[in-house]
Amino acid sequence: MFNNWSELLPTVQKAFGALSKTNPKMVKAYMALGEASAENNVLDAKTRELISLAVSITTRCDGCIASHTDAAIKAGASREEIAAALATAISLNAGAAYVYSLRALEAHDALKK
Repeated sequence: MFNNWSELLPTVQKAFGALSKTNPKMVKAYMALGEASAENNVLDAKTRELISLAVSITTRCDGCIASHTDAAIKAGASREEIAAALATAISLNAGAAYVYSLRALEAHDALKK
């Protein structure tokens, strides 16, 4: 097992709460971002959480993975829907690796001259 997710999630939540006591203005602004993204209700909560989970994968944030997996489950996402979102994240990362590989070859060509 990579992480004990059942322990990680409450640890992240507790740490988030502690940070909000130390810097309430920043945490309030951070929370407002999430609220603003949901404001017009174009995307339902499940879709937003699946997107958030895919982004969590691409940014390699274990706390985000735990939080958004939990939120996706609570929003009604199935394991299959989560797996589909993860497949999208995997394909995006592969695409980014492809593009950055081209940059490395370009750097080689420029530096070889």
